[in-house]
Amino acid sequence: MASDTGMPTALRMETDPATFEVVKNSLYAAAEEMKVVLAKTAYSPILKVAGDYSCGIFDREGEMVAQGPDLPIHLGSMPDAVKAVITEWEIFHPGDVFIHNDPYFGGSHLPDVNVISPAFHGDTLMGFACVRAHWPDVGSAQPGSYGAVTEIFGEGLRLPPVRLYSKGILNRDVDAIIFSNVRTPEERRGDLNAQVAANRRGSQRLSELADKYGADALLRIMGEVMDYSETMMRALLREMPDGEGSFEDFLDGDGILEAGSDTDDTFTICMKAVKRGDTLLVDFAGSDPQVAGPMNAPLSVTASGVFTSVKMIVDPTSMIPPNSGCWRPVTVVAPESSCVNASFPAPVVYANHEMSHRISDMLFGALAGFMPDRVMACSQGTSAVLTLGGVDYRNGDRYVSYETIKGGFGARPNKDGINTIASGISNTMNTPIEVLEMSFPVRVEYYEITEDSGGAGRYRGGNGARRAWRVLGNDAQASICLERTKSAPFGLAGGKAGATARVAIETPDGNVRELNSKGGFLVPSGSRILLEVPGSGGYGLAEDRDPAKLAADIKDGYVSAEGAKRDYGVDP
Repeated sequence: MASDTGMPTALRMETDPATFEVVKNSLYAAAEEMKVVLAKTAYSPILKVAGDYSCGIFDREGEMVAQGPDLPIHLGSMPDAVKAVITEWEIFHPGDVFIHNDPYFGGSHLPDVNVISPAFHGDTLMGFACVRAHWPDVGSAQPGSYGAVTEIFGEGLRLPPVRLYSKGILNRDVDAIIFSNVRTPEERRGDLNAQVAANRRGSQRLSELADKYGADALLRIMGEVMDYSETMMRALLREMPDGEGSFEDFLDGDGILEAGSDTDDTFTICMKAVKRGDTLLVDFAGSDPQVAGPMNAPLSVTASGVFTSVKMIVDPTSMIPPNSGCWRPVTVVAPESSCVNASFPAPVVYANHEMSHRISDMLFGALAGFMPDRVMACSQGTSAVLTLGGVDYRNGDRYVSYETIKGGFGARPNKDGINTIASGISNTMNTPIEVLEMSFPVRVEYYEITEDSGGAGRYRGGNGARRAWRVLGNDAQASICLERTKSAPFGLAGGKAGATARVAIETPDGNVRELNSKGGFLVPSGSRILLEVPGSGGYGLAEDRDPAKLAADIKDGYVSAEGAKRDYGVDP
């Protein structure tokens, strides 16, 4: 559905194609440059190494025009964060900087801190630059701000949209409030300054483009960029078969144990997907009401999980520039005060990644019935977050560590899954062991692919990983947020499920205690935390697997001899 110019045939624009392409690519280059600035200036390993942040360019209405190669989970929710600032403040000046993290003002969860700066060309407001970055700690009783609480008030410092800089002058009152409520203020200040610097670079690039093409022309082209993505999305949707599908899945729990119980209660998400022509409706009617613990997703988080899978299904070769225009053909509906559309003051910190992971995987299952060649089996389905906090015996300083562990990427209709890689809504990198051990008082004693954890199938699911941390020097406070300990990552088209997750603590005397999937716990000095993250589902019948590929799996240590006999009926 493209013309000779590469433009979708249904799209009519005022700008000539050559200028449009140059400016469009310049906008995306600006967002990518923001990312480079942040990575080079941030302090915490989760930002400067793992890359748990997203950078974007937004128009004057708060719609996303361009995003860097960042986290898919932020695709649908960052525009709401920018619009919250526009709604609350209305009037902007050069040098202004705003900050907020409130999920009920367009945020995702409290550790994801939005820094938003208006971009000007002379006196003309051109739009906004925004960086959403995960701070390893924003207060609360639990280091890392990942406690199992029953209200958002217990999750840490909650900032509505406030002005951090006014015309370039720091608001020292806001600054003091922020850094009096975090455990490692020097590191947090370094990360915040990096966000401000990244925004400054994005604003600078917008102004330079306005210099070159004119402010009015640039504003028009920003709108055309979103129209371009919408037109391409609709064209590709029309090429897909129409149909309806549904899927239901349950979550391991919310981290809150009922009185007298030592296990977490599960809860359910229901999804119905309807594809008609160039539109897609995803309806969550029938999903459970919001739960007591922090597994409640704001609607923007739910939508981001949907958008992530839609982009993968409709545009597997990444032809469509990701922006707000992409999502105009997609409607997400969810009951109010449900686990997928939380109402204040429900806690939400776990849901940002765990619920969106689940929703993203579920959409593949819902569409499998009428477009099996477009979907993939379930991936690991969890960010597997581990936080550690305490006092570093090496220097007497407080520390907070935040880590996500990679698992299996689901098998596809034409190829195997991928071992131990960020999947679904995530796009963070692996933090090198050397950086972890240098930054925090821990020793990683093993970190390896888990054999047989990928679901068997014609195409094998990606294997998960397992890791052991030993805490050194002083006792530490830890928290875990993990899914897929009770429900395995599903396979499709006859493929088998991947292995489930587990977490345990081993004390210095050798005693091993299994832990629930969510919540805080004490780690005595010298103890080990043992974590296994899930594999992923297989695709197609195991009996149809190419014998040469199975032999290679066995040789590489991905499938054991026992697993080959049990899952594939082959005795190596």
